[in-house]
Order: sequence, then C-alpha cells, then structure tokens
Amino acid sequence: MSASSYLTVKALTKYIKRKFDADPHLRDVYVKGELSNVKIHSSGHIYFTLKDDASRIQATMFRTQATKLSFKPEEGMMVYIRGDVNVYETSGSYQLYAQTMEPDGIGGLFVAFNQLKESLQKEGLFNPNFKQPIPQFPKTVGVLTATTGAAIRDICTTINRRYPQAEIQIYPTLVQGTGAAANIAKNIKLANVHAQCDVLIVGRGGGSIEDLWAFNEEIVARAIFESRIPIISAVGHETDTTIADFVADLRAPTPTAAAELAVPNQQELFQRILASQTSLHQIMTAQLRFERNRLTKYKQSYPLATPERLYRPFTERLAQTEMQLQQAVQVYMMKRRSELDKLAANIKLYSPAQTIRLHQQKRTQLQNQLTSVMHHHLAQEKARLVANIRTLAALNPLTMMEKGFSVTYHNESIVKQASQLTTGDTVQIRYQDGLVSATVTNIELQQKGE
Repeated sequence: MSASSYLTVKALTKYIKRKFDADPHLRDVYVKGELSNVKIHSSGHIYFTLKDDASRIQATMFRTQATKLSFKPEEGMMVYIRGDVNVYETSGSYQLYAQTMEPDGIGGLFVAFNQLKESLQKEGLFNPNFKQPIPQFPKTVGVLTATTGAAIRDICTTINRRYPQAEIQIYPTLVQGTGAAANIAKNIKLANVHAQCDVLIVGRGGGSIEDLWAFNEEIVARAIFESRIPIISAVGHETDTTIADFVADLRAPTPTAAAELAVPNQQELFQRILASQTSLHQIMTAQLRFERNRLTKYKQSYPLATPERLYRPFTERLAQTEMQLQQAVQVYMMKRRSELDKLAANIKLYSPAQTIRLHQQKRTQLQNQLTSVMHHHLAQEKARLVANIRTLAALNPLTMMEKGFSVTYHNESIVKQASQLTTGDTVQIRYQDGLVSATVTNIELQQKGE
C-alpha cells in the first residue's frame, strides 16, 4: 500500500468529528453525574470530569454559559447537565460541552445562597461586633424600595402614625429582576454620600426566592456592610430570609415591622413622660414631707432649744485666744524695739563719714605697700640688666678683636675653614680698626688629629 493511501492523524480526527457533528443523538443531550476535578480557569471557563459508578467523561463549560450559573460548581456535587458531545481535535478525545447545569436534589438558587452565606460568614460580615446601633430618635429615615409596591405604603404609614416628627427620605429602587442588585447597592452608597439619613430601611414585600434574589447578591451584602448609616433589612415576610438580613445591623420580619423598629411610638413616649412626671411628683412630695419632719424634729431638739449652750465653749475659747494673741503681740513689739536700737547703733558706727575715713586709711596703706613692691622690683630688674650687659660685652666680636683676633671674608661670606679658599682668592680681613684686602698665595691644611 502506497504512503499516499495512509491518513494523517488530523484527517482522521476531523472525520471522527464530522461523525459526531452529524449524529443528532449527540446534540442537546441531558446527562446526570458527579462533578470531579473541577477547575475554574481565570478566563472564566470551567473544566471538569462528569462521572458515575461505571464511567467518566471530560467536560467543559465556556465562560458565556458559566456566567449564567447561580451557584459555584464544587467537587463531589451531583448535577444535571444539558449540552453537546463532540471531539476536541487537539487531543483527539471526545468531551461534553455543557450549556446548562443544575444541582441534583435542590435548586441552584438555594445552593448559591448557602455558598455565599458560608463565604461571607467566614469573612466576618455577619459578626455582631460590626453591627451599628439603631438611633433611638431619628430625625430622617431613608427608605430604599420600589415606589409602587405595598412596602413603601406600609412603611410611610407606620412612620407617620408612630413618629410624625421624623422626615422620610425615599430612594426609588429596583427590588426585582435584572439590575436590581446593582441598583440597591448604588442607592445605599448614594444615601451614605448624601449623609442626610440617621437610619435606612432596605427591603420589599414578599415573593418567591427568585423575586427576592436581588437581596441575596454579594454586591448588596457588601454595600450594606460598608454603610456608615445603620441599616434595617425588611425583605419579604417573616419566614423569608436573605443574605441582606444576616449583614444588616437589624433584621425586621416585614416592612411594617422595620418602620416600627426605626422610630419610637410617640404615644408610648407621651405615656412614659406622663408616668415619669407622676412618679417624680410623688417622689418629690414624699421627700419634702420627710425633710419637713426632720426640720420640725431638729427645732424641737434640746440643743436648738437652748442654742447658747452650744456656742458657750467656743466663746470662752475665743476670749482665751484673744488674750494669748495680745501677749504675743507685746512680746513681739519688745523684741522688735530691741532690734531697732541695735540697728541705730550700727548706723551710727557705720556712718558715711566713718566709712570714708576707713577707706582713705586703707588706700594710704595700699599705696605704701605698692611703692615698696615697685622699688624692690626695680632693683631686681636693674641688677639683671647689669649682668646681661656684662655678658654681651664679653661676647662682643669687637672686644675679641681688641685682643688681636680678626675675621676673614670671601665673597662677602665669613671664612670659617681654610678648605673654603683656593690659591689666588681675594679675601678681606676685618680688624678692630679697619678692613684689609689680601690675595691667598699658599694654603696649608692641617690633618685631623694633628
């Protein structure tokens, strides 16, 4: 058989793929199985294996279909899949391309609800430590709901009936359908930017889980958690529970109940004020009666009946203290008079004239001492000068020349050794009384040691 008769792997794979494409039983198939080796790629595609007790098949769900899932596929989950079976040419293997996926036994929305609830709970979004207190007397109540439903009517009616002093700020909001979650989160952030409300009521009336699903979206949960304004969640009826209920600062079973939790009842406040006034009046009356009885009792007591006996000891002590004070003043005055006499004597002793006389005597004494010291110092310096003059006279070259010594110059330099001259040099010889020029005719050098 010639080489041209052999198929390439690519050609064979394409042929098999065309067979798969032509088979109507491999299109729009419904398969039930267990998810295994689930990998959610960063591109958004989902790669997994679908298996049962006997077999397994590789499967892929592309991003376009994966973004429509209401839950996150996980390892071991039983699912129902609708899709097509075809050949992946690169590996030459067949696989299932999933179009839709639903969990087995329970709805996909319920799975998504539990998955998001578990994830946010791990992050701490349900932690009671992050819950903000609801203000007791709000000035402005913000309401985020649809303007056409019964919820807005029930909330406004309840607030106006219970606490008409509060202003109601309505943020018209989509609470159902496409874009509802994003609109709820946007209005929560907008209310925080306006910063006019003291508390926010976020919710809607009852409905199916699909109708309430916007309040189970992660974007709404995070907007509620990040709100600086306390939020009351009021979604559906008392039996309905959403993710928003777990994250909110306070959960109300119904919109009407949310309005009751947001504002106080002014009638109850009036009753409490009246009760407090009555109680305060009774307490003050009883206290006045008690104090009046005490005053009457004190007035009738023995000490107050004869008050002079109370202060008599103090009067006697005061008189005694006055006598002691007078004696102390007399002693002090005598002492001060003695000190003044001594001071007068000292002033007389150290009068200005006496002080001048003493300083003049001291000045004369210091002048005499200074004159004596100067004479002694001049005598010492004169003796030192005479000694120095004698020393200089002894070292004077002219004095040496008087004894017959002379100084020889050559080229204006003193000749200290005969080796500095050569025969024929002209030298100048300095004597005491003049200068002589001479020519060197003979030089005899003396050997060392001779």
